[in-house]
Amino acid sequence: MIKGAIIFAVAALILGILGFGGLAGVAWDLAQILFWIAVVIAVLLFVLGMTIYKKVT
Repeated sequence: MIKGAIIFAVAALILGILGFGGLAGVAWDLAQILFWIAVVIAVLLFVLGMTIYKKVT
């Protein structure tokens, strides 16, 4: 997911340089959404891993 966010961020940068402001904004918004989804999933898995690890050991 982070890879997708990076791709959309680079696409937004390139589109912004080329003058496609509307498309750059959409690409940037998608990059932000993917980034925050990845952060939430990472935190969720970390919390679940810590709680399951404590129950197993």
